[in-house]
Amino acid sequence: MKNLSRVSFLFILACGCLGSAAFAQVSLEPLWVAENLKVPESVLVFREGKSNFLLVSQIDGDPATADGVGAIAKLTLNGEVDNAEWVTGLNAPKGMAAFEGKLYVADLNQIVVINIKRGEIEQKIPVAGSQFLNDVTVDSAGTLYVSDTRTNKVYRLKGGVVDEYLNNVESANGLKSLGTNLVVGAGTHLYLVDRDKNRLQIAKGFAQPIDGVEPINRGDFLVSCWQGLVYYVHIDGRLQLLIDTQKEKINTADIGYDAMSQTMFVPNFSKNTVSAYKVNAH
Repeated sequence: MKNLSRVSFLFILACGCLGSAAFAQVSLEPLWVAENLKVPESVLVFREGKSNFLLVSQIDGDPATADGVGAIAKLTLNGEVDNAEWVTGLNAPKGMAAFEGKLYVADLNQIVVINIKRGEIEQKIPVAGSQFLNDVTVDSAGTLYVSDTRTNKVYRLKGGVVDEYLNNVESANGLKSLGTNLVVGAGTHLYLVDRDKNRLQIAKGFAQPIDGVEPINRGDFLVSCWQGLVYYVHIDGRLQLLIDTQKEKINTADIGYDAMSQTMFVPNFSKNTVSAYKVNAH
C-alpha cells in the first residue's frame, strides 16, 4: 500500500495555511459534569436549525453482550439530562454519527438507524463478520464508515450495501470523515487514509490505544484513549497531554467536540458521567 507524503498530508489538512493556533499550547477549562448516566461511551453534538443538543450512547450492560439494555440519552448543551432513555432497546451502543435527520449507531454487529426527530429506531443493518463495532463517521455524500476493534477492520455502508473497506487496521476504533479522506485511530497510531486507501501516519506515541478522534483547527485533533487519557495532536504530529485520570480509574471514552463553543465533551465510562471542558489555545 502506498503512503502519502508528509507534504501532501499538510496540504490536505491545512490547505497551505497552518494558522496562528497550530503550534500554540492548549489548556482545558472545566465547565460542568452531567451525572447519573449508564456507562456512557460516546458523545455526539447535534446542531441543526433550532435543534441543539447532545446525544450520549449508554452501554449500561456488558460492552460485548447483546443484552438489549443499551440506550441513547439526550442532554442539553449545558449538561442537563433532558431524557436519559431517549431511545432504548439497544445492545452495547458505542460510536454515533448523524446525517440528514438520521442517527447511525454502532451496536456490536449491526448499525442501528434512528429517526432523530421522532426518537425512534427505523432500521437495524447487520454487518456480516463483525464482532465489536465501535465508532461511526459519515461523509458529506452520506457514506458511512464503522470500525471493528476486534477484527481490525473498517466497514463501509454505501447505497444500502455494507462492504469491507479497510483491513489490517490494528485495534481500529476512532473514525472521522475529513473531506474525501478518513482519519482512523489504530492502536497507538493516528492515520489519514485517502480515497485510494493510501495511509499516512499523522501521529504516534499515544500511551494507550486510541478511542475518540475529533478535528480541531486546521490539521489539529483532540484524541482520547479509553483508559483515561486525552491528547491534543498538533499538525506536526506533536502530542500534548491534556487529561490523565488513569490512577483515578476514570475512563475517557469516545469524546465529542462542538466547534461553535469550542467545547469538548468527555464520557467518563467508569463514573457514569459526562464532563465538559472549554478548549483554550494560548
